[in-house]
Formats: sequence, structure tokens, C-alpha cells
Amino acid sequence: MRFMLLCHDDERYWQKAGQAALSTAMQEAVKLTHEMDAKGQYLLAAPLEPAATATTVRVRDGKRSVTDGPFAETREVLGGFYLIDVDSVDEAIEIASRHPGAKVGSVEIRAVVELPGLPPRK
Repeated sequence: MRFMLLCHDDERYWQKAGQAALSTAMQEAVKLTHEMDAKGQYLLAAPLEPAATATTVRVRDGKRSVTDGPFAETREVLGGFYLIDVDSVDEAIEIASRHPGAKVGSVEIRAVVELPGLPPRK
């Protein structure tokens, strides 16, 4: 089964913790990807730029609205993602628990819907 792990970060926490703490957490996250890759579980992962760099698009009644920043003001923002292939949600939970961001933020786990008619994976 494929799962998306959505890593929600508290950007203010990482700003206060400093660059060394952030670098250590990033190294832990990279190590986790290599461990998953060795088991054939890793498909894709990437951190995201800060929420302040986001652009949000909405279309209402055929009119497009483009605004700077995230959709909602919240303490935790989407900071990155992992796309993994594991046998069960329990395995996904185990992996999410090992992500360094789970210690100060959260990792949301969502099963990927296999939608027919999409282009094939490359």
C-alpha cells in the first residue's frame, strides 16, 4: 500500500532551536529515507520551503483568487512529505514515529487512492 506522510512543522520552534538543530533533524530524516530505501519502502520525499513562500489558489464561481501564504493561519504548517510503499498502516505509523519532526510537530498518515485513468508511474 502506498501512504503519504505529511510532515507538519512548527516553524517558530525550528527558528528558536537554531540551524544546528535543524541540520541534525534533516540528517536524521535523510537517514530514515535511506533505511526505507534499503527495504524497498521509499518512493519519494522532499522538504518544503517555509509557509511564508506559499501561494494559495482558489476558484469560486469561476473567478480565480491568488493569495500569498498558506490557506490558514496555524502554528503547524506543512513542511514536507514522504511517499512510501509499505504493507500496512502499522508500518507507516512506525516510520512516522521515527521521523524527527514528530517530536516537535506531527506526521499525518494518509493512504493514497489508486485512481484509474492516471498516467502510469515512471
